[in-house]
Amino acid sequence: MKVSIRILEHPDELAEVERLQAQVWTGSEVEIVPVHMLVAVVHNGGLVIGAFVAEEGEPAGKLAGFVFGFPGLVQTPDGLHLKHHSHMMGVHPQYRGQQIGFALKRAQWQMVRHQGLNHITWTYDPLLSRNAHLNITRLGTVCNTYLEDEYGTLRDGLNLGLPSDRFQVDWWVNSARVNRRLSRSARPALDLAHYYAGGAQVLNPTRQDASGWPVPGGDDFATAQIDPAERPLLLVEIPSDFHALKAASTELAAAWRKHTRRLFTELFQMGYLVTDFVYLPGTHPRSFYVLTYGESTL
Repeated sequence: MKVSIRILEHPDELAEVERLQAQVWTGSEVEIVPVHMLVAVVHNGGLVIGAFVAEEGEPAGKLAGFVFGFPGLVQTPDGLHLKHHSHMMGVHPQYRGQQIGFALKRAQWQMVRHQGLNHITWTYDPLLSRNAHLNITRLGTVCNTYLEDEYGTLRDGLNLGLPSDRFQVDWWVNSARVNRRLSRSARPALDLAHYYAGGAQVLNPTRQDASGWPVPGGDDFATAQIDPAERPLLLVEIPSDFHALKAASTELAAAWRKHTRRLFTELFQMGYLVTDFVYLPGTHPRSFYVLTYGESTL
């Protein structure tokens, strides 16, 4: 299978993006960005990038994924600065797990740098382990912004039933951190043992319920007890397959949302920053965010 990446600008190409959205976010047409809006984006400084797959001998490819975003403004102590906001990325279910999302984001990184911008932001659900691994571990974003119910009620099949809480990540495209993550000689991923050796502790260790689903722990732990100077590294656990957990129990999914909302909001206010993500495979996989106090390690 051959994957090709290209910028999409023509309405016929963007109509393919509209159709693909319906296959990724099923169940609600109102959540789909229409062709006319995509055209407006690309004709006014935005980017829509598509990933096409073709089997051996096929002359043309099939759209398997896309990413799109647009210029925006961010308030800083020095005033307003330009950034690129990456609003949406989707990969057809048939082609997930084949590095297409990484390839799309790498192309976006190259194009935004070419535009002369050094900052990309986007949002994602912090309880989605697969997204966290791509965004934090593979791409090198960082996060200290928690947005509570950012989009209000979403009615598609992936989001229905829970508040639309999001992390907003920062991707500093010219930083050494990001360039190392995207290079062909990217650093090996750190595992839990590395962070334990560095003194990190799990703030909210989970337990399993009778059905084997992880239940959030540490609710009786007050973040006010944390001295960041003594605990510059923290680990926060999340479910490894939140979609499956939510399908099994909306009540448990809501408990995870409430639990992690409180933890991340308080930790970000204290000056912690999400800098890495660790996934442990196995019969009962586990997933952990790594939070670092201050920005000196970046």
